[in-house]
Amino acid sequence: MTEIHTGTDGEVACPRTADLELLARWDGLQSGFRRVTDQLLSDVEARSGLAPSSFQALWFLMTTPERSAPMNQLAGTLGFTTAGTTKVADRLTEAGLIERRPCRSDRRVTLAALTERGLEVAATAARALADALRERVVAPLGGTERFAALADAVTAVDPAPPGRPPCGA
Repeated sequence: MTEIHTGTDGEVACPRTADLELLARWDGLQSGFRRVTDQLLSDVEARSGLAPSSFQALWFLMTTPERSAPMNQLAGTLGFTTAGTTKVADRLTEAGLIERRPCRSDRRVTLAALTERGLEVAATAARALADALRERVVAPLGGTERFAALADAVTAVDPAPPGRPPCGA
């Protein structure tokens, strides 16, 4: 725990140098990650025509069992409200990339499911992301081993690693 230090006059002093260095590194890490993510998603959009939220939805569905998931899980993945997720799902449905269907085990749950066309588009976009990652992240880091080590380190401190509960859960 960082202690709050007071100056000779009793006023709160600035954090220690070590704390400032730690905070500056954290700021660099999170802001750098946000900027590189924006660049990567921009690369995917340029190559596939998919808006970032559409790509993230398709990628999520592509990696789930049966390539489908409850809409509330999709909302959690996107970090959107129900209304925002519905707008993304509406666009993807209109484009023929996903379909909505009822969950077999819980009729109150609506699933978003990739269509065959959606799977093709998601796979193309995923290849675009892999290419962009190699160019913008892996190469500057010096190779796949350093990238893997960085990814493992960040994953190790994730307080809520992604999980995919079964339909209706």
